[in-house]
Amino acid sequence: MAKMGRIVAVPCCCLFWVFVCYAAARAGQTTGSNDTHLGKVDFPTSCSAEAQPVLEKGLALLHSFQYMEARQTFEEAESRDAKCAMAHWGKAMSLYEQLWDFPDASQMKEGHHEIELAEALHPKTAKERGFVAAAAAFYQIDPKLTHVDHVKAYSAALEKMHEQMPNDVEVGAFTALSLVALAEMDVDNLENQKKAIAILNPLFEKYPDHPGVAHYLIHAADRPELAAQGLAAARRYAAIAPDSPHALHMPSHIFVRLGLWQDSIHSNIAARAAGARAAEQHKAEAHYQTHAMDYLNYSYVQSGQEAKAREVIAQMDQVVGADEEMKAEHRAYLAARTALDLHRWKEAANLPVPALRQERLGDTYWARAIGAARSGDVEAADAAVKELAKSVEEREARARTRGDEVSQEKATDLREAEAWLAFAQGKTDPALTELRAAVARQEKNGGESVIIPAREMLADMLAELKRPLEALTEYETVLKNAPNRFDALLGAGRMAQTTGNAGQEHAYYGKLKEICPATADRPELAEANAALTRQ
Repeated sequence: MAKMGRIVAVPCCCLFWVFVCYAAARAGQTTGSNDTHLGKVDFPTSCSAEAQPVLEKGLALLHSFQYMEARQTFEEAESRDAKCAMAHWGKAMSLYEQLWDFPDASQMKEGHHEIELAEALHPKTAKERGFVAAAAAFYQIDPKLTHVDHVKAYSAALEKMHEQMPNDVEVGAFTALSLVALAEMDVDNLENQKKAIAILNPLFEKYPDHPGVAHYLIHAADRPELAAQGLAAARRYAAIAPDSPHALHMPSHIFVRLGLWQDSIHSNIAARAAGARAAEQHKAEAHYQTHAMDYLNYSYVQSGQEAKAREVIAQMDQVVGADEEMKAEHRAYLAARTALDLHRWKEAANLPVPALRQERLGDTYWARAIGAARSGDVEAADAAVKELAKSVEEREARARTRGDEVSQEKATDLREAEAWLAFAQGKTDPALTELRAAVARQEKNGGESVIIPAREMLADMLAELKRPLEALTEYETVLKNAPNRFDALLGAGRMAQTTGNAGQEHAYYGKLKEICPATADRPELAEANAALTRQ
């Protein structure tokens, strides 16, 4: 889902923000007796007194998706108490990176083995037995079961447990997370996210320092119509677990949904630095840095800070623990999105094709296709669309091989590219039809937050077709789903100006200036300033 080889230089405002996080943590939110700040976890078990604090630290790490360090910690708990069933449970659960990756075949066997060891130790309490049984339901070795089947079995076991222990914070937290996992797998998306929020809200009030409750509330609310319900947890989570790079990053999922760009920037500067330190200590993989850099780059673009957005791309070479392939893939992805978001069509059309497998070239060919089409180079756009189609085919084939569910609908990135190619060919109606289909698919499940919305592309196309009222309506809808997006505000301001609505024009351009710091350097801001001066 940050990357620097050295400690990142953090602006004063960011240092203050991080200091507040640490101060809050040191005010009494330490797990067990460990000198770490990962939140408050109280998880009585039948394990020995020597193993108990280590077990709770592992659980806190698990709640913040610090899977590598969590596994290392559960292994330490096992070394302190060979009869601790929950240490084996923790080792198994650290192999299931919920919302990220499904365990591969070897990990499923390893997880199954760890749960067998836990069962053989005859867990002493009902809660221990319940968690082990739920994990056993997940780690069934049955080739007939799909990924969704495994998660459904796990979630059903936890929901039954939650019915029996409705006030238990750990049971509630893991049950809610399983519901979010189902939503991520396209199973009753909105319904399961709302169910998760309903479980987590009362727990958040009662256990404001619990890392899992705050974390999972953010994930449950990570879609446009629910985002505001995750803001309190977003404001709290980094202070709960400042020793977790992921906890420092996660608030930005809500900040980005609500267009709070400076909050997102502060969050991800801190997360990137923490991720680099953790990678240097062999406690975390490189993706904790790259994920933060993704959100950081996006937030700089949306707040008008082009030079800083490009710096993030250049810094991809400094990611601690990343191999050259990983660096190249993430660099290509950020370069593609940035060029299109900045409407640098020729730059997008001429992006270099990295030396990666075909399935990983989709972002580059997506940008090259749209950039060429919008530059009027139909031949180049057509060639890029054909390459993108190959990438999508490879991507989906590999997903099926892994056992992932793959939609029968055409991929959104391919629809977008084909739409702009059709537009460049003068096929207006097919172009609009393709983009509207892309919008429908993308918005069906809430859509990703750090993307160029397909609906914004639709608005751009309508603007190009001199249909300003229709374009304005689409820009306004984008701004409801993705508040404060730079290009949507700019487009809405332009359409309002075209239709002679001075009040709307002033409001949109004024908002554009408001979301950008004084140092913002995107050239379109001059247009907004000129419009505001005229009024």
